[in-house]
Order: sequence, then C-alpha cells, then structure tokens
Amino acid sequence: MSYSTAGSLRSVTLDDVLGAQKMLSGIARVTAMEGSRHLSQLVGAPVLLKCENLQRTGSFKLRGAYVRIAGLLPEERAAGVVAASAGNHAQGVALASSLLGVHSTVFMPKGAPLPKISATRDYGAEVRLHGQVVDETLAAAQEHAARTGAVFIHPFDHPDVIAGQGTVGLEILEQCPQVRTIVVGIGGGGLAAGIAVAVKSLKPDVRIIGVQAEGSAAYPPSLAAGRPVAIENPATMADGIKVGRPGEVPFAIVEELVDEVRTVGEDQLSAALLLCLERAKLVVEPAGASPVAALLGGGDGIEGPVVAVLSGGNVDPVLLQRVLRHGMAAQGRYLAVRLRLTDRPGALATLLGVLSVADANVLDVSHVRTDPRLGLTEAEVELHLETKGPAHCAEVGQALRDSGYTVMD
Repeated sequence: MSYSTAGSLRSVTLDDVLGAQKMLSGIARVTAMEGSRHLSQLVGAPVLLKCENLQRTGSFKLRGAYVRIAGLLPEERAAGVVAASAGNHAQGVALASSLLGVHSTVFMPKGAPLPKISATRDYGAEVRLHGQVVDETLAAAQEHAARTGAVFIHPFDHPDVIAGQGTVGLEILEQCPQVRTIVVGIGGGGLAAGIAVAVKSLKPDVRIIGVQAEGSAAYPPSLAAGRPVAIENPATMADGIKVGRPGEVPFAIVEELVDEVRTVGEDQLSAALLLCLERAKLVVEPAGASPVAALLGGGDGIEGPVVAVLSGGNVDPVLLQRVLRHGMAAQGRYLAVRLRLTDRPGALATLLGVLSVADANVLDVSHVRTDPRLGLTEAEVELHLETKGPAHCAEVGQALRDSGYTVMD
C-alpha cells in the first residue's frame, strides 16, 4: 500500500484488508479466541472472546501502525514518523517502526503511566513528554511533523490504519465461521470500521455492535447528525476509547456498516474488567473490556454465537487496583460504611466484633475523634469492608443497626 496522503476519504475495501493480512503475516499474532461459559449463560448464546490483549505490544494497534508505516514511500521513511499517544498507539508505532527500520518519535503526556512510557522506549521510540492532556501532546507532535518533515501517524483516521485493524475481522471469520454478532469497543472508530469492512464484505448478515463509554460517547450524536461531532470534556476510565470526535474516514464506514452503537457506564466497565480477570483469567484494560460490559445486561437483541473483541490489556497497575475495587463495589462485594459511636475504651473493638460475627472482612479503618461536627463523646468511623454480594451488604448494615450504631452512609 502506497497511500500516504492524510485527509482523503478514500474508501477501505476488502482487498485492502486482505493485503494488510499478507503484510502482517509473521508480524502480528493471530490471537486466540476463548469461550466464556459465564457470559454465554448471561447472554443465552455462545460467547467467545477475541484476545487482542495478547497481541504484541498488548493491543490491536500494532496491526494498523505497521500497515501504515510499511506503506510509506522511501523518502517518507527516511524522514521518520511521529505519533502522539498516552499508551497503546504509542507502543504500536514504536514496535512497527523498529521492525521496519524507521526512526519514530512519540509524544506522550507528562502524566502518562510510567509502564507505558517505559514500554514505548523499549520498543525503540524516542519518547518526548509534553503537555498535561492529549490535545497538547497532539499539537506538539503535529508541530514536530511540520518542522522536521516526519510523517504523522494518526491512530485511527487513515485508510491504511483501518485496513490493518480489519485483519482482526478476517481472523474472527476464520476462527468462528458461524459468528452472528461481533461486539467491539469504539473510540475514534478505526478498529470497528476495519472489522466492519472485512466482515460485512464476506458475511453481510453478521451483526456488528459498537460500544462506547457513556462519558465519552461521540458516535451517537455524530450518527444522529450524519457527520462527526465533537463532544466537550470526554471523561472515562477507559482511556483507550476516550476520543472526543470520530475520525472522518472511520465515521463514514461505521455509519454505513455498523448496525448499532451502545454505551456503557463506569460501573459496567469495572465489573467487566473484574469478570475478565476472575472468570477468563485475562488481564484486560477498561477499553478492552467494554464489549464485555455491553454483554453483562444479557442478550437483548443479540444473536449468537457472539464474539467480543478484547482490544487491549495495557492497564496501569495503579488504575487496575482502583478499577478492581470499583468493580467489587459495583457487584456488592466491597462496602464503604461511615457511622458514629460513643467514644469510650473498647468501643472500636466492640464494633469490629459485630462485623466479625457478620462475616465481613475489614480492609481499612479510619477513626476520627476531633471534628466540629462531632459531639463531645462521639467518634466517627469509616470502614472499608469486603463482602459477599448485595444480600450480604444488606445483612451487614442491618447487623450494625441492630447493635445500636447510627449508620451515616
């Protein structure tokens, strides 16, 4: 592929995706597809997980980045490439460039997780930290491209990138020929668009459902308007799909070929990540878990077999810790409770005894005695508890009230 002019709306065809598949042979892994008994029971049909979290660099991004850079003209390769990313795209560009012998400069926000910065460097990129938010980082990368002549590698808004991501769709059809529904996360739209081109060209009756985080869902208003529409201040823990405006190229494809776009909340994302870890034994980032989140409510309007694309597994350990706790809370397995008690010797021990009888595991205790809100003989205690589900949470709360404690929250 020699296409390299940004901004053109040249369509992506099945031949482009087939060409990308040949180009990626021996470069990108044909990732595993694993069945999920738990999700199959929830949906009422077989559910399989396409494990792009096990791809080289930990996400599908290597596919599109490699095809894009491999398609550059010799003089473009000589000028090097530049990208802006907080994570997955950065690593995909870094490894693809190294494999092709092209110098890469990757701009990352100053607050990017240290493991992602380190991995991007280890894959061979020159990393430059700039800005506090991705928009500032993007501006710096584009300025670098204009100043040096380096080719800017967009994470999703380019036909070659979309063709590379579309190879995921070809693998799905090879691994599960009977598939009826594919569920895939959508940020800018490159992965969903590529899969849609590949799958709809070969099996037009397969239903494709895109998933966005509620706080970063630019596609529903864009589809309603018939053009890409920007949303203000996108916010979600799923940074892999936190995109404020769809790309022009993928939007045209998604509008034509993707059957439906659904949204999921942060609680659903947390619960999905926890499910992947506990039930499937797979480490998946929040964006990668978004298709699973969409299936947690059951199989309404979904015909099986279903393939859910786990797009990536590059999750910062600090975020993972927070998300797992959030997921446990969403499932009623983690309870934070604040109450007041009489401040006297042994009062805290008595409280812990009540919780022990209720079989609640105490993870953390915060004990406040001096506060203008408290009476002279009062103390306030905040407890973080590990519980066994919503019913057990209710039992713990009732046990505290039965023992005479005033539960504040």
